[in-house]
Amino acid sequence: MSLWNFPVELTRDDETDSVMAVAPDVPQAHTFGDTEQDALANIVGAIEAAMIALIANREAIPRPSRAGKRPTVSLPALSVAKIALYETMREAGIGKAELARRLGWHPPQVDRLLDLRHASRLDQIETALRALGRELHVEIRPAA
Repeated sequence: MSLWNFPVELTRDDETDSVMAVAPDVPQAHTFGDTEQDALANIVGAIEAAMIALIANREAIPRPSRAGKRPTVSLPALSVAKIALYETMREAGIGKAELARRLGWHPPQVDRLLDLRHASRLDQIETALRALGRELHVEIRPAA
């Protein structure tokens, strides 16, 4: 199981003929879709939106629980890398201004680096992690 595979609960709403998707580990993440597949595709964005809010509020990022028989969704690799950077900063007690100072960057550059909706370059995240004494490693596994 991947560290970032979130279980999802799906419920059909007969009144609207849609499927509601909820990520129980991220209570703010819920959405709808016309089909189960649509709802599962939409919940990834809802989870990312919740993570954006948690980061903005400097809160802890929840970890997924065991899925059991529930379907799961994975966060995109770039989002996972950004969350790892955010968590590393939290663990080290380093804010965005301090990271910007260490990197010699303008604060908005660090803001974009932590924005899950911004298409940052992976090498920028690697540079930021190195400034915190960490390295990014990528692992390829067979698809489930």
